[in-house]
Amino acid sequence: MKALVFHGPGQSAWEDVPDPDIQEPTDAIVRVDAVTICGTDLHILKGDVPEVRPGTVLGHEAVGEVVEVGGDVKTVRPGDRVLVSCITACGRCRYCREGAYGQCLGGGGWILGHTIDGTQAEFVRVPYADLSVYPLPGGVDSNEAVMLADIFPTGYEVGVLNGRVRPGDTVAVVGAGPVGLAAIATARLFSPDRIIAVDLAPSRLEAAKSFGADVVVGAGEDPEQLVADLTDGLGADVVVEAVGVPESFEMCTRMVRPGGHVANVGVHGRPATLHLEQLWIKNVTITTGLVDTSSTPTLLKMLSGGRLPAASMVTHTFPLGQMEEAYEVFAKAGETGALKVVLGGGPRHDEVTVRQTGDEGE
Repeated sequence: MKALVFHGPGQSAWEDVPDPDIQEPTDAIVRVDAVTICGTDLHILKGDVPEVRPGTVLGHEAVGEVVEVGGDVKTVRPGDRVLVSCITACGRCRYCREGAYGQCLGGGGWILGHTIDGTQAEFVRVPYADLSVYPLPGGVDSNEAVMLADIFPTGYEVGVLNGRVRPGDTVAVVGAGPVGLAAIATARLFSPDRIIAVDLAPSRLEAAKSFGADVVVGAGEDPEQLVADLTDGLGADVVVEAVGVPESFEMCTRMVRPGGHVANVGVHGRPATLHLEQLWIKNVTITTGLVDTSSTPTLLKMLSGGRLPAASMVTHTFPLGQMEEAYEVFAKAGETGALKVVLGGGPRHDEVTVRQTGDEGE
């Protein structure tokens, strides 16, 4: 089969690799029908995730059809259309019993495209299939469903739930990429007073408005001053860091009010300074976290009911074989206007499909 293989920092290739086989009785083999690229994949290619070894197939998000299952798999069978979660859960360890699947001690957690071969391929082996794939309702579009493999659970769990968004809150989301947009969309479920989106790209700020942001702050503006002005100098109740660079994290800690929450979602490849000399007296709660995907069944119900703007997240679609071209478009999001690119799940043709977003058509 063909797959996108990591060969070290800055090096990857769409090439032939062996088809995956059932290795454990809890495994399933899924034929990939729709797959997407995550910002974490870009971090891997930059060398920010050294645990990923050369030769690993990348990717941790997919929708597909089960083609084979091990003898212990009970919840899905060949022919089922499923969502492949970015998180694998053994279901037996302490953390899985608490619903903290991202911290699984039994060989799960974030393993696809990390410590084992991932989903950016024609087929993928999914360990612990009973708890790691989700059957999809017939009416759910593959392009939309794949947004629930990682992006929406991450924005919701690590951003909104960890940040403890409440009715009437002022919420600032720093970074209006896919995860930041998912945080904006799901924060709206809790009826905040206002949501402020901060980003440098005009196309992403336009997207933030469509996802529910009330105020947007772009290049050349001072987000800290704007938040102070809107809150009478108090600061935001919740600040979601969805960029993953030291400067944005440190800005988030300056924007939050005393007693507020900073929810770090971004993947950081460099150290960030924690200014405890300023924060110790403010009763600020700072959370970090890898998504658990415990919310996936709830989000799937909401998607099926038309309550999540997942379709708006997909800006570009490609045939599966154009993986390298898709990476180029996604990596240059500031130029291309890309939010999420989907491969294989869109129109079956040889040309890239681009959905226009924003006033500039990006």
